[in-house]
Amino acid sequence: MTSAKKEEKVEDVEMKDDTEKQEEKKDPDLLSVEDIREHCKLIRKSVETKEPRFILRVLRALPVTRRKLNPVVLRTILKTFFTAEADKETKEKLLKFLPSATELDASLTPSRGKASATPLYPEVDFYVSLLVLINLIDGNKGAEAVECAQQIFMKLDTQNRRTLDQISAKCYFYFSRAYEIVQKLDTIRSALHSRLRTATLRNDFEGQAVLINCLLRNYLHYNLYNQADKLVLKVTFPEQASNSEWARFYYYQGRIKAIQLDYSEAHKYLLQSSRKAPQNSANGFKQHVTKLSITVELLLGNIPERQVFLQKELKAALHPYLQVTQAVKSGEVKRFGDVLNTFGDQFRADHTYTLITRLHHNVIKTAVKTISLAYSKITFTDIASKLNMDSPEDAEFIVAKAIRDGVIEAELDHGQGIMQSKDTSDVYSTREPQIAFNQRIEFCLDLHNHSVRAMRFPPKSYNKDLESAEDRREREAQDLELAKEMAEEDDDAY
Repeated sequence: MTSAKKEEKVEDVEMKDDTEKQEEKKDPDLLSVEDIREHCKLIRKSVETKEPRFILRVLRALPVTRRKLNPVVLRTILKTFFTAEADKETKEKLLKFLPSATELDASLTPSRGKASATPLYPEVDFYVSLLVLINLIDGNKGAEAVECAQQIFMKLDTQNRRTLDQISAKCYFYFSRAYEIVQKLDTIRSALHSRLRTATLRNDFEGQAVLINCLLRNYLHYNLYNQADKLVLKVTFPEQASNSEWARFYYYQGRIKAIQLDYSEAHKYLLQSSRKAPQNSANGFKQHVTKLSITVELLLGNIPERQVFLQKELKAALHPYLQVTQAVKSGEVKRFGDVLNTFGDQFRADHTYTLITRLHHNVIKTAVKTISLAYSKITFTDIASKLNMDSPEDAEFIVAKAIRDGVIEAELDHGQGIMQSKDTSDVYSTREPQIAFNQRIEFCLDLHNHSVRAMRFPPKSYNKDLESAEDRREREAQDLELAKEMAEEDDDAY
């Protein structure tokens, strides 16, 4: 190899090393700006092709984009995109929510072409505005987030584009979230109702789903369960809504039914909510659903499986509920009271305290059932001491109610002050196995129906070129006549 070729090869290696170092040293903020620019291109493509899947792809990436946002990135995006004269007002309104260029330690100079005089698509405009709002919420700037959310909400009132439905739904959610942070959810209730009517008239299905869930969250935040139940009865939740919105809707319905003592329906809704929720993310939501589901299952008289409490992402959060479950299962009244005193604040934060206080009756029923199985005959005084009650009369009333409810089979002798247990009957001689089997069948059929509705079928345009039944019969008749003529010609030839 000649020396010239060697030198050329060395130069190529050095140039390659330099480019690799430049790529390694590329500013992460600059990469974030380029990612957002690609998202805006996808949004424009979605508007031009009328394909909503591109916008959905951008919104699915929103959690990742959210972690990359900072004032430097947002200022760069605003100055890069909002270059037209018509967009200057929006740019100035959004820039006032960000620190000025002199306050920022860093600045970016992204590679960009000539400034465009064409106004931005409304979809791109609202997407960038949404990023600013999310950054304010993450920065705990409640007052500024409310002001920004109000601007976006009022501006959405002037738009009526179906290509904007997905982004506007996200804006409604974070609008409600901004007011929740500053504890002013009650002030936006009428505005959400008004926007829900508009979304229903325009067949904005995603907007309807988000607004219904925001209103339910609004009512439940102030414990207005009757109003929330009336809203559920009056509205029709759109079937076209995403699984995330269905999961929220089922969770809110589960909370309403649990408070209304309809535990069977509540448990059904919570089970559907956990199935609709994302399986590999949304751990906080799954914790809330599981906590409420465990409480409702205990109120139904069932004991949750231990594996529920051993899930890696839920184990620490479900520890208080494991203690409650163990107290209910063993029928220890004193232990149940200690758990309620120890974890009362957490139960109130989880909105399950009212339901868990109702479990006191279940604990007593379990204790009475255990005593009934352990003793063939026992005095009311001994029952009162085992249940930590003040008097034998209270114990007699509790046992009488347990007998009436069918919890135990026993007889009371008021004169001698004793309870005498009867022989337990075989459960398989009753209708309980049939009822349980019927419930399982109904659940499987319901799951099958949901799966069929969730399937995507091709449009009917694929069969335009296929012949109809009449055309097929005519063709077959013609083929038969042709075959007969050919046979006759063969006979004539012979």
